[in-house]
Amino acid sequence: MRIELEVWRQDGPDQRGRFAKYVVDDATPEMSLLELLDRLNDQLVAQGIEPVQFESDCREGVCGACGVTVDDRPHGPVPKTPSCRQHLRAFGEVSRLRIEPLRSAVFPVVRDLVVDRSALDRVIRAGGFVAVDAGTAPDADQLLVTHDDAELALDYAACIGCGACVAACPNGSAHLFAGSKLAHLALLPHGALERGRRARAMGKVLDAEFGPCSSYGECVEVCPAGIPLTGVAATHRERLRGFFRGKAD
Repeated sequence: MRIELEVWRQDGPDQRGRFAKYVVDDATPEMSLLELLDRLNDQLVAQGIEPVQFESDCREGVCGACGVTVDDRPHGPVPKTPSCRQHLRAFGEVSRLRIEPLRSAVFPVVRDLVVDRSALDRVIRAGGFVAVDAGTAPDADQLLVTHDDAELALDYAACIGCGACVAACPNGSAHLFAGSKLAHLALLPHGALERGRRARAMGKVLDAEFGPCSSYGECVEVCPAGIPLTGVAATHRERLRGFFRGKAD
């Protein structure tokens, strides 16, 4: 396969970026997007050109580090699939691709396709955790959780924090990301004592750094973990609960 690529190149956060055109003549349908970038970089290094910088880790759809924008869509054309699991065979008769970073004002470009997603980390630091007493492990049946609640909590906990939902949202909202964290912790007894404080603290970060949610739903279509729109509803529900309960929890 011959693939013509337009790839975003940017030397640093304060440098002006531009699209550069390349050609990979020996691409195969089995290649993932990251493998296509690997092949491109092999060519560039052989030519003495600086390779394209991009992030990846597990390459199994688990870590969320690989997120890029392909033809104006976060991660790529296959719905609910991370960039590392987007294979050329699924694109049809593709011969040209435009690859750029995840686009959001809250994700400044570090270099080429690498963006700074630390704003998501600040949401987690604000309240995406539970405080437990260290020491002897509790009995397995000390905290009872129903099967349905456990399964639903795991569904929300599947969020990998890739940031595609923010890049897809016209408002740059992180409500789906925050809602998945709030929902999965609200369903479990371990975080019950901090539930209100968690919602208020994470809500402040959302208001300060991200845009508001208008329920467009684009976030759901690109989420690799398949977090439903009820994740957004969880953000609103938990924040309202925290507001009305005040300092009760």
